[in-house]
Order: sequence, then C-alpha cells, then structure tokens
Amino acid sequence: MSKAKLNKRLARLTSSGICPGEDASKYSVELKQLAEEIAEAKTSEKQSRFFKALADKTRLRILNLLHVREMCVCEIMIALDLTQPTASHHLGILGNAGLVNCRKEGKWVYYSLADPKLIEKMQKLSSL
Repeated sequence: MSKAKLNKRLARLTSSGICPGEDASKYSVELKQLAEEIAEAKTSEKQSRFFKALADKTRLRILNLLHVREMCVCEIMIALDLTQPTASHHLGILGNAGLVNCRKEGKWVYYSLADPKLIEKMQKLSSL
C-alpha cells in the first residue's frame, strides 16, 4: 500500500475517533515509535531465524539426536540418511539460529546443543 493511502486511512481513523490520536501525522510517529520499542526489527529478525530453524522436521530430528549426545556430521548423516551437503545445510541453519554449537577436532566437526534444555523448552512450547 502506498504511503499516501496509508496516511489517508490513518487520517480517517483519527477523525472517526477509532484511534486515540487527534493529529494523524503525530499519531503515525507514535505508532512507529511503539513498533521500534515493542517489535524491534533486529529482535524480530532473530526470532524469525529461530522459528524458521525449528520449522523443519529434519532439523528437529537433528536437535533430538544432539539432545542425546554430541555428534559429528558423519554420524548425523548416517543416522538420518542424509548427504553431506544436506546435513551441513541443516546444521548451518541451526547454527545461524544459535541452536547448536560446533567445534573442530582435526578434520572432524562436532555439533552439540547450544542450550541443553532446548528439547524440554520445545516440548513445553509445542504443548501450548
């Protein structure tokens, strides 16, 4: 929607008494400030990455495996019948979301849960 249409709609809302503001432009500034305070873009982006990472059954299976113990990429590949690029892709997404940690030991890369209580938290969340 264009800015002009948004301004026109906001002016209609303020003049109708539906919105608490009297001046549409002042009220627009207040709404933008509220959005920055309550729904900051940076925080929302981080939350979006977190929930996108959890929105895939393969990644959930990886997290459940890592709940049992630390594993190298090869073990995850074998356990879930994944190719190396696919396993690395999913582990990268989980890492970018801050859900897993990795450490290198020689040529091997081992993954573990960033938060040992993650699975418990996910179970509580899914029961809502």
